[in-house]
Amino acid sequence: MHELLEGFPVVIELPVVWGEMDAFQHVNNVVYFRYFETARIAYFLEMNYIKIMEETGIGPILASTQCRYRFPLTYPDTISVGARVPALQEDRFTMEYRIVSHRHKRIAAEGDALVVSYDYRNHAKAPLPDRVRRHILQVEGRAD
Repeated sequence: MHELLEGFPVVIELPVVWGEMDAFQHVNNVVYFRYFETARIAYFLEMNYIKIMEETGIGPILASTQCRYRFPLTYPDTISVGARVPALQEDRFTMEYRIVSHRHKRIAAEGDALVVSYDYRNHAKAPLPDRVRRHILQVEGRAD
């Protein structure tokens, strides 16, 4: 299992819940985005992004996201969801996700998101604060 999430510094574990399945007897496609969101928030907490946002008014806003489904998840199962940031730009970063099924011991889905730095007080895009950039590099284990 660990080798499937190698390179993902933030990994969370979640149960697959019966109510997440749809009429086609597998986890509904929308739920995968909830899994990604939960991993994204865990990543933000790891890097103190919420605290920085409270102090500066500058925080993340999701610009786009996508998912590549590899095989359908079903109840019962437990999943691990990894999150990482492979690319940083002046006012945005890319976040990648991977969902791994414990029962099947394989990748169920992969996805990515474009997260833009946004000034919530002035309602405008903003440069990524230096503290955010440093925290991401620290979580990723990369030098500044």
